Amino acid sequence: MFTHRIATPADLEALRAVMALAIAELQKDFLSPEQIAASHAVMGLDTQLIADSTYFIVEEEGRIAGCGGWSHRATLYGGDHSKDLRDPAPLDPARIRAMYTHPDFARRGVGRLVMALCEDAARAGGFRRAEMMATLSGEPLYRACGYTPIEQVAAPGPGGVAVPLVRMGKALD
Repeated sequence: MFTHRIATPADLEALRAVMALAIAELQKDFLSPEQIAASHAVMGLDTQLIADSTYFIVEEEGRIAGCGGWSHRATLYGGDHSKDLRDPAPLDPARIRAMYTHPDFARRGVGRLVMALCEDAARAGGFRRAEMMATLSGEPLYRACGYTPIEQVAAPGPGGVAVPLVRMGKALD
């Protein structure tokens, strides 16, 4: 039985650990080892989502099974460490951001639950459309949730290693 709640600053360390594990493990079938290593620099936790109270944690018996959020800000992807990707300006459509599932909970409905929480909150916030930057490992879930590809992107990582991503969108009404 999964429960969910809004993330707080006290969750930062645990969230970063889940994200690192998800990046390292769940992308193995989609990316090269070099691209996975570069993903750690491109992806990560954006603490603005926690400050905005728009970041959800899904748990099972107190253990983080997954997490993700939505934003009314223009930043499409990236964490605190990727300053050149950040844009705090308000926007429409809403952005679905930083979705991660702990590998022990993969394929158990965690991603769909996080997505539903984010979409419901964005709708309640008046948004009629959502977009995201999907990893290749996340793209099948997002397609199943009704998102369609908008464009293919190669995010520049350290050492010139590009991380392939897919910008996707969906109407929320």
